[in-house]
Amino acid sequence: MEPHIVKSFDEALNTLHAQVSRMGVLAEHQLGLAVQALVDRNDELAGQIVQSDAEIDDLEAAANDQVIRVLALRAPVADDLRVVITALKIASTLERIADYAANIAKRSIVLTAMPAVPTVRPLQRLGKLVQGLLADALTAYHEENAELALQVWTRDKEVDEQYSGLFRELLTYMMEDSRNITPCSHLLFVAKNIERIGDHATNIAEMAHFLASGSPIEGTRPKNDTTIAHT
Repeated sequence: MEPHIVKSFDEALNTLHAQVSRMGVLAEHQLGLAVQALVDRNDELAGQIVQSDAEIDDLEAAANDQVIRVLALRAPVADDLRVVITALKIASTLERIADYAANIAKRSIVLTAMPAVPTVRPLQRLGKLVQGLLADALTAYHEENAELALQVWTRDKEVDEQYSGLFRELLTYMMEDSRNITPCSHLLFVAKNIERIGDHATNIAEMAHFLASGSPIEGTRPKNDTTIAHT
């Protein structure tokens, strides 16, 4: 955006952007660590993730306060208002993503006390896919790149495909051996949390597209989740 006549307005918007950027870096990092803690059965790492969720909560609160100050003092309109409202929405979305990462870490701690099941590696692949989508969505926001945002939006179906396959695999393990029911039930929740993070990543992409182009993405988001009938 072009610099404003009032320098303090630019400084306020830069502060808001920095807060959201910091949240994005942390949320993406937390997701990666949560999946790694699950794969490595690392209770200490999982506990650190749960504890650090508060930092993202604090950053969201700071971003909300900054938005209120900008709205009250500057009364932004047009492009400026779009920048402020998009930052507010993305901050809220990133806080939810961090919550899901913390939930994965909590499940990881529970699963460490149980016998390992062979479906953890597919979960790692799903986590890497979603982490990549989240990184690209945040890049699209930071760079105001409408084309990249659209690419992220269309790739949500890849997450659905992997999630649906993993869902069926976990059900198979549960039916084959009743001892797998409890750990696989926890892994089903983990998989759903990762899939929901993917949904939130595409939400960020939608917001980034609107910020960059001034218009929403047309059409219905491509979906390929075949588990809905089961859930």
